[in-house]
Amino acid sequence: MIAERDGSTHINTQGSKFKVIEYTNTRNVVIKFLDKFGYEKRVNWYKVEKGSIKNPYFPFVCNVGYMGEGVHKSRINGRKTLFYIKWVNMLNRCYGDKSKNNITYLECVVSEKWHNFQNFANWCEENYYSIEEEQLELDKDILNKGNKIYSPTTCVFVPHNINSLLNKCNTRRGEYPIGVHYDSKVNKLKVQYTNQFKNKRICIGVFEVGEVKEAFECYKKYKESHIKEVADNYKNKIPNSLYQSLISYEVEIND
Repeated sequence: MIAERDGSTHINTQGSKFKVIEYTNTRNVVIKFLDKFGYEKRVNWYKVEKGSIKNPYFPFVCNVGYMGEGVHKSRINGRKTLFYIKWVNMLNRCYGDKSKNNITYLECVVSEKWHNFQNFANWCEENYYSIEEEQLELDKDILNKGNKIYSPTTCVFVPHNINSLLNKCNTRRGEYPIGVHYDSKVNKLKVQYTNQFKNKRICIGVFEVGEVKEAFECYKKYKESHIKEVADNYKNKIPNSLYQSLISYEVEIND
């Protein structure tokens, strides 16, 4: 019986193959998963037969994300943890079915290090902060505009109000640059800006139809000034790297 069980291969309920590499008795069995991580664990034979041994390296989120080995949990008292939610959402943005229909996340990827939830949660512990009554969002391209990689060196937690201030609106963009639209009633180009803090949209300029560049420059100057103002209001509440990125932020015509 021992000879039959020692060296035998099995499949757990997740679909991961593992091998018995040491069989002493029914209460003392060492198994090893047959993947690139080679996770080993000492278990009892009952779990081997039932296939109930979980592989912490099984990619159960979008076929890439796995829990890994460490102290961070996906749930506490039955409720999903904050870092776990952010991790799953990040992976879904890049690899989930909905991401295929969202041009904002085309070609976006997550660094292999963050495929491991433990690594991601460790980074979150070191970089997460709190601002009263504000939600923090994980951002990949404020520190490095145009970046498409979620990683420990490219990401920062950003207050929702700041993040929404920099969001693009590609799905609603017409033939004119950001902030500029044609008003057929007066046959003019109007430059409008929405201040989400005041929930108010204002007209900041009116131009002739051919003055597209001038109209955009009007919007660019106004928005960059507003971003600097917001940055100064948050200066002592946000990481310095985020503050520096905001005060040097440049609005581009293809934003």
